[in-house]
Amino acid sequence: MKGKIYSILIASAMIFTACGVDIPQVENTSYQTLTVSKSDITLPFKYSATLKGTSDVTIKPQVSGQLMAVCITEGQQVKAGDVLFRIDSRDAALELESAEANLLAAQASESSALLEYESTKNLYQKGIVSKYMLDNAENSFKQAKASVAQYKATADRARVNLSYCTITSPVDGVIGSVPVYAGDQVSPGTYLTMVSGNAKMYAEFSVSESVLEERTEEEVREGHNTLENFPDVTFLFKNGTEYGRKGRITSITGTVDKTTGALTCKATFPNPEGALYSGIQGTVVIPIEVKDVMVVPQNAVVRLQSKSLVYKVGADSCAYSALVETVGISSDRDLIVTSGLEVGDVIVTEGANNLVEGQRVIF
Repeated sequence: MKGKIYSILIASAMIFTACGVDIPQVENTSYQTLTVSKSDITLPFKYSATLKGTSDVTIKPQVSGQLMAVCITEGQQVKAGDVLFRIDSRDAALELESAEANLLAAQASESSALLEYESTKNLYQKGIVSKYMLDNAENSFKQAKASVAQYKATADRARVNLSYCTITSPVDGVIGSVPVYAGDQVSPGTYLTMVSGNAKMYAEFSVSESVLEERTEEEVREGHNTLENFPDVTFLFKNGTEYGRKGRITSITGTVDKTTGALTCKATFPNPEGALYSGIQGTVVIPIEVKDVMVVPQNAVVRLQSKSLVYKVGADSCAYSALVETVGISSDRDLIVTSGLEVGDVIVTEGANNLVEGQRVIF
């Protein structure tokens, strides 16, 4: 689009006739015009988004007991395996000790039963004892072996319960709110905290189905994967600051929300410095290429109630209004014109609000 600057110099005491219309006295005013053309442009489509850790984990105890220690603070960065809480482990330790003792006794009984079975088997082979005695010895050995397996399972369960008394972080991340204190009685339903896995963060947002339709169809025609061929996206904080690392759209839901007509999308952003936190609200900006459109500055469009018009410059150098239909874009300066203009039309941009129908624009 090429702009031209034109000037009207009107003497304060003169009245002149332009295009057959009497023009009232006005101050010197400058006009800017442009020739309408079509082009491919990249538009920043903006969507409200909320950040969430890629692996947010709710921490709850697996056993009941008194909370002996809270080893973390809210907002603390932790690594997988770091200790978060300790529950009184004395009862669990005693249960493990008892289970291990029972296991040792069962293992001793198994050894004795095995010796008895092997001895009876030897005597049976020599014809000294009956088959009945051999079967009884074999059954006693099997029962002793089963007891060992049972006590071993009990000991393993006790060992697991003891490990549950020390609660560790399952992921790298940031600690959320901690509503409990040392001395509290906790149980498997007690909420202790949330660890937000923040090595990568999701920005979840909704996109209108119509925005994706054209791009998806194009990617399918070209044999590309739609997600892979989306451009890198940016994240803007509420204060307008741009996050320093680009993200990628990694998922789009397969169904459209019946109420909003939108699809839920997720963009994944790397977060090695831990600058992003779960719950932060902001804006995801997707640069989407729109092809073969007419874009005009917003100041070229004059609003009259529900109508929009622009002033075309005719062959006689006069300005004539024309109704247009426009589509707003994520820009404070431009609009896409969908009807009312043709390629090659010359329209007034700067100063359009000062024009009246049929006023001459002096070249």
